[in-house]
Amino acid sequence: MGVLAGAEPFGHTGSAETGFLLCHGFTGTPASMRAWGDHLAGAGFTVRCPLLPGHGTRWQDLNRTTWEDWYGAVREALLALLATCKTVFVGGLSMGGTLTLRLAEEFGDRIAGIVLVNPSVTRLKWDTRLLPVLGRVVPSVPAIANDIKKPGETELAYPRTPVRAAASLARLWAVVRADLAKVTQPVLLLHSSVDHVVEPVNSQLVLNGVSSTDVTEVVLEDSYHVATQDNDAEVIFTRSVEFAKAHAAQPEETA
Repeated sequence: MGVLAGAEPFGHTGSAETGFLLCHGFTGTPASMRAWGDHLAGAGFTVRCPLLPGHGTRWQDLNRTTWEDWYGAVREALLALLATCKTVFVGGLSMGGTLTLRLAEEFGDRIAGIVLVNPSVTRLKWDTRLLPVLGRVVPSVPAIANDIKKPGETELAYPRTPVRAAASLARLWAVVRADLAKVTQPVLLLHSSVDHVVEPVNSQLVLNGVSSTDVTEVVLEDSYHVATQDNDAEVIFTRSVEFAKAHAAQPEETA
């Protein structure tokens, strides 16, 4: 099966000064990031948003991938941006935020700053501990997608949650949590006051765990989990542009 219409990766080539890598969420697609990417492009940034392996086709395909595959895709995209842009930022939604944190942990000050929207680093519900066992007998469970408050807005995502892939996501959470202190870049963290997918403790764990001294927390009062497609989307877009402009490398003055 080919890639679903609208789920394709996208990019905008703008300034060689500043690049922005966007990472979509678990079972989601670049469609949830497209309006954000368009806004960043409108501000002159070079933008890349890859389609993560196993996503954007059928949910069964996601069960054949692991977090290392998803991380490999965003890592490759980051390296390409670092090769062409003077300053690079990374932003992510949900698991995209998890991947963003992992990139920040690995690449240090080669990343100028990160923007996290409802990032996930844990799940408190009891069934999370059963995922490795459940994955051997149950291929999928009901979907986590489409948690959007805005009427008429729909997330392009899988109708089922693949269990083996979810177990791999849980392993990624553990890896990222263990290394949060390695995150030293400026952080802009935006999280919804009501989120039916990612529990509030996630943002608190990130805020408490990173070593960054420049941290801005923004509470999104009128959105659910997929905030990049929700009522507060413009807040995310505007604040991320302001954040990037404030932390971008300043052009060297000519005599």
